[in-house]
Amino acid sequence: MPNNNSALPVHVGIIMDGNGRWAKNQNLPRTNGHKEGLKVAKNIVKAASELGIKYVTLYTFSTENWKRAQEEVGYLMGLIKYHLRAELEFYKKNHIRVKHIGDLSGLPGDVQQEILSVVEQTNDFDGLTVVLAINYGGRDEIVRSIKKMLAEKTLPELVNESYVSKKFDVTELPDVDMLIRTGGEFRLSNFLLWHAAYAELFFTETLWPDYTAVEFLEQIESFQKRTRRFGGVLK
Repeated sequence: MPNNNSALPVHVGIIMDGNGRWAKNQNLPRTNGHKEGLKVAKNIVKAASELGIKYVTLYTFSTENWKRAQEEVGYLMGLIKYHLRAELEFYKKNHIRVKHIGDLSGLPGDVQQEILSVVEQTNDFDGLTVVLAINYGGRDEIVRSIKKMLAEKTLPELVNESYVSKKFDVTELPDVDMLIRTGGEFRLSNFLLWHAAYAELFFTETLWPDYTAVEFLEQIESFQKRTRRFGGVLK
C-alpha cells in the first residue's frame, strides 16, 4: 500500500489501452471491451479519490481514434455520452470535479452538451479533479495554443513556458507526475506531450479491463520509491 507519509503524485495520467484485445481474447465484440473499460475507470477514479490524489487525466478518445471503424467510433461517442450522464451522481457523491481536455468543437453536438453539463455541475467540487481527454492529441493541443497566441497577436517577448501553458485547454492542469499505460505497449501515443516532460513512466502488460485498484496502488507505491531529479543532480 502507498505510504501516506511519502509524496503522492499530484497528477496521474492514464492511457487506458487494451480494451479491444481484451474483448478479442473473450471472443466478444470490441465494443464489449470499451464497456468493461468504463467500469475499471470508475474503480480507479474512486481509488485515486480515496488516496487523496488531486488530478487524474484519462485518455478517453484521441484525435487519431477517428480512424477506427465508423461503427466503433459511433459506439464510443454514445458510451461517452451515457457515462457522463449515468455517473454524474457518483461524481457529486465523491465531490469529484470533471474537466475536459481536447478539441470540443470536433465532437458531435450532443456529446459536447453532455461534457459541458457535467463540467458545469461539478465545477465547485474540491476533491479529485478528473480530466477527460476526449478528441485529444498532445500535438493538437500545442497547435491550438499557438493559434490562440497568433490570434491575440502575442508579443514574442511575452512567450515563455508559463505563458504557453495558460493557453492550454485546462490552464490550471499541473505537470504529470506519473504516467501509466496498460496493455503492454511502450509509447506515449500523443498523450499530454507538454505536461509529461518529467513524468515517471509506468507500463504494464495488463489489459485495461483487467486492471485493478490493487495494481494501481502498487504502482503508486513504486512511484513513491523513485528519486526524481528533474535534470539536476542530487546533493
